Amino acid sequence: MPTDAGGAPPLWAPWYGAGFLDAFVRFWKKYARFDGRASRSEFWWWYLANALVVTVLFGGYIISIIVWAAGSTMTDEYGITTATSGFPGVALLFVGLLGLWGLATFVPSLALGWRRVHDAGLAGPFWLISFAAGVAGIVFGCLEPNPNGAQYDQPDVPRPQA
Repeated sequence: MPTDAGGAPPLWAPWYGAGFLDAFVRFWKKYARFDGRASRSEFWWWYLANALVVTVLFGGYIISIIVWAAGSTMTDEYGITTATSGFPGVALLFVGLLGLWGLATFVPSLALGWRRVHDAGLAGPFWLISFAAGVAGIVFGCLEPNPNGAQYDQPDVPRPQA
């Protein structure tokens, strides 16, 4: 298989043994490509990266709510306790960032799963089953590569005819 100067395979081919950063960058380069294949390493490294980002954003939201709730009452010098009103702006910021992240990654995540089932020799629409049964995504992500999956590749150069 051809590789570039850095040893990476072309975008139309799966990158078996891709590292974390390589898989992350490749995910964005193949933003909406539903053709071709994706290796297990490309698939699982991206899902780890996504889980880390979502955990940080959701964690920031939870922490901002806890801090707001802990400081939401005030006691004056006479011992009278009053509750403050309003919702913390920082929490809304984290919710907004989480929503933007979800919007930015929805299509490429769908495309990555689509390419992953191609690598297992299945048609891309099989990935849609994972929306109905969440465990199906884990099963598809773990499937062994199948040489028949090459039928979904669209190399930049024509394939030799047999």
